[in-house]
Amino acid sequence: MPDLPLVLGFDTSAGHCAVALLSGESVVAAEHAGMTKGQAEALMPMIQAVLSKADIGLNDLSAIGVGIGPGNFTGVRISVSAARGLALALGLRAVGVSALEALAFGTEGPVLCCVDARRDMVYTQVFNDPNGPGDPVLCDLDAVTLPDPGTIPAVIGHAAHDLARRVGGSARARVYPVAEAIARLAAARMHDTDLPTTRPAPLYLRPADAAPARDTGPVLL
Repeated sequence: MPDLPLVLGFDTSAGHCAVALLSGESVVAAEHAGMTKGQAEALMPMIQAVLSKADIGLNDLSAIGVGIGPGNFTGVRISVSAARGLALALGLRAVGVSALEALAFGTEGPVLCCVDARRDMVYTQVFNDPNGPGDPVLCDLDAVTLPDPGTIPAVIGHAAHDLARRVGGSARARVYPVAEAIARLAAARMHDTDLPTTRPAPLYLRPADAAPARDTGPVLL
């Protein structure tokens, strides 16, 4: 293996489990499996399989990139917890990357990214706009915040063709698979001293679906 930074990227924030290993600018191993449940059991074996393909161990890694959502609450917690644990145990930098910026990564010019939030809602964010990136938002599909008038954005992600027709833009495919985009962004940010060292934070834009129990718990004597 060349003497280059080795960055592991992984994500379980949506209906998949995805892992990629980056050596310098090259992806040396990657795996992706669609799944709506079971990511907790699948993630670590998939990480080990990717490392084995490259014939390296966890101690050879230079940094970790992890998908922080927005997305499925359970999936986000799985990957963020794994990244925190690995970073703490290995003494590495763990870099959180949002699902929206992973979608936009590699596309030039204004980009409108959209992730399905279910219940007729979406997560969206505008990137590479002349006025700077917008904030990630949760909204109805019909209320998506659009780029500045006069721009012709690329639209990537959920409902891309419908949104592209509304804004006069063009629907595009993402440039990089999700885990590879996360690994590349983490590699670019691994030396940023303003980032937390081992504690990437989940990006939650909506309250949890589960409600607290109505019954009062027993009194402990």
